[in-house]
Amino acid sequence: MTKEQIDRINELGRKSRTPEGLTAKEKEEQAELRRLYLEWYRRSIRGEIPKKSDEES
Repeated sequence: MTKEQIDRINELGRKSRTPEGLTAKEKEEQAELRRLYLEWYRRSIRGEIPKKSDEES
């Protein structure tokens, strides 16, 4: 996930809260960027959480 993608997520989020809102194309872009962000976040968290070994069970 690049800084530009995260900045775009934030930009679309701010725009969605304005009276103008988002166009259909922007809503699709926002959904795709959010999906990519969640995928990236979950991968990074999995790398941080130590796996429980079979010996500890």
